[in-house]
Amino acid sequence: METEGIRTDRLGLLLDQFDKAREMAEVRLAGLGDEEYLWEPVPGCWSIRRRGEATTPRAFGPGEWVLDLGAPDIPSNEYAEVARQAAGGMSIAKIADDWSVSEERVEEVLAHTGEPEPDQAPITTIAWRLAHLHFHFAGDWEWTFGERRREPKQLVDFTPTAALALERFWPLIDCWRDSVGAVTEEQLDTVGFSQYPYSSAPDEPFISVVWGANLEFIHHMAEIALLRDLWRAR
Repeated sequence: METEGIRTDRLGLLLDQFDKAREMAEVRLAGLGDEEYLWEPVPGCWSIRRRGEATTPRAFGPGEWVLDLGAPDIPSNEYAEVARQAAGGMSIAKIADDWSVSEERVEEVLAHTGEPEPDQAPITTIAWRLAHLHFHFAGDWEWTFGERRREPKQLVDFTPTAALALERFWPLIDCWRDSVGAVTEEQLDTVGFSQYPYSSAPDEPFISVVWGANLEFIHHMAEIALLRDLWRAR
C-alpha cells in the first residue's frame, strides 16, 4: 500500500526511513578528511588506535588498528533498555551476558538501587562512531543473512584513512538494506531470524531488529554530524 509515494506497510516505512537517513548521512559525510576523522575533542576520547597504543581494556579488531572498548558496564542511559529486555521476558542471565556484566549488576539496575549513576558513555571521535556502526552492521548481516559463524569483532579491518573507511562502509550498508528489503512477512515476525550475538536479536522478532538497526544508524550519524559542526567551529 502507498500514499503519495510513501509506503505505509510496516517494512516499507522502515526501509523508507533508512533510505532517507542514509541519503542525509552520505551528504553530511562528504569531504571528510583524515585529521577531522581522527580529531579528539577532549582528552580521553575513544577512537581507533594502533594495536600497541590502545588505552581501553577491550579494544578489538583483526588488523593493525583496533576500536576502543572499555570495561563492561551498563551506562545509565541504557537502564530503560535493560528494563525493556526484562519486561519482554529475557532472563537475568541472558541480559547479563548481553551486556557482559554480572547478574548482580543487572539486578541492581532493575531495582534502581542507590542514587542514579552518572552516564559513563564516552566522548568519541568520528572514526570511532563510523567504525562502531561498521562492525555492528557487518555482524548483523553475517548473523542474519550470512553463515552465522564469524566473530563480529573480527569482520572489519579498521583504518585511519577516512576515504577508505567510507569506501568500505557504504557497500556494507547497502548490502544490509537490500537483504532486509527482500525478507518476507513471515520472516519479519520470526523470533531469532537474526542470531547476532551482541544484542537481544535472538530473542526478538526480526521487525524489532530492523527497527533497532535504523535507530542505531540514525543516532550515531547524528552524533557524527555534531562532531563535524564542532570541528568547523573549534
